[in-house]
Amino acid sequence: MDLDLKVKQKQFNAAMELYNTKRRYKLLGTLISVINISLQIYLLCLLPGITTGAGWQIFSVVSAFVLADLVNGLVHMIMDNNDRYDSVAGPLIAQFHLHHRTPMYRKHPLPVVYFNETGSKIWLTVYLAAIALALAISAPNPVLVHILVYLGILSSVAEVSHYLCHSSTSGTAMFLGRIGVLLAKPHHAKHHLHDNNNYAFLNGCSDPLINLIAGKCYQGYKKTTDRHFALYAGAESENR
Repeated sequence: MDLDLKVKQKQFNAAMELYNTKRRYKLLGTLISVINISLQIYLLCLLPGITTGAGWQIFSVVSAFVLADLVNGLVHMIMDNNDRYDSVAGPLIAQFHLHHRTPMYRKHPLPVVYFNETGSKIWLTVYLAAIALALAISAPNPVLVHILVYLGILSSVAEVSHYLCHSSTSGTAMFLGRIGVLLAKPHHAKHHLHDNNNYAFLNGCSDPLINLIAGKCYQGYKKTTDRHFALYAGAESENR
């Protein structure tokens, strides 16, 4: 075992010790969920006053769907390859990596999944707050506003899609996966079976582009971060 791997495994275990013993990390997830969902509701309530035609509504939803798949896939790519366990966010980074070790979720109603998984999206808080601030001080293009708000909401829906892909045999969920509305099990299975591909998890439509980016930027998580939790003997994933 090379020295760097030993160091990373030690850092990973130390980060998980902090995550499991310091209540603030779990409380942070709850707080982020509350803030994100509150901002999503607030922005949704503003949309009826920002009118667009039916055609532009369809354009906005489709555009937001593609962008949400891409943006969340890129965030997933960055997080899967992030090994800064000794940083301030180190415990959250380490806990995130356990989804490769234990891909199954605990069974929860979908609204609970939506709430819990939205708590992992710290970046979404900044994004939604920026939209709310922009609307408070200016009047952006109505179509752009709809796209941005829908993207913010679909970023949480992506987490539900990922949950269904891993933990549901619902005929409806599997049908939506087959027609490309949600993430299909065979498509996402490649993310776990192979290395450094298929990071998107709303429906996977942006994976061809993300795979090109991943191939240029990273050597693969199976060769790096997946090896860092090899000596971790704690609870698999408390939040899933």
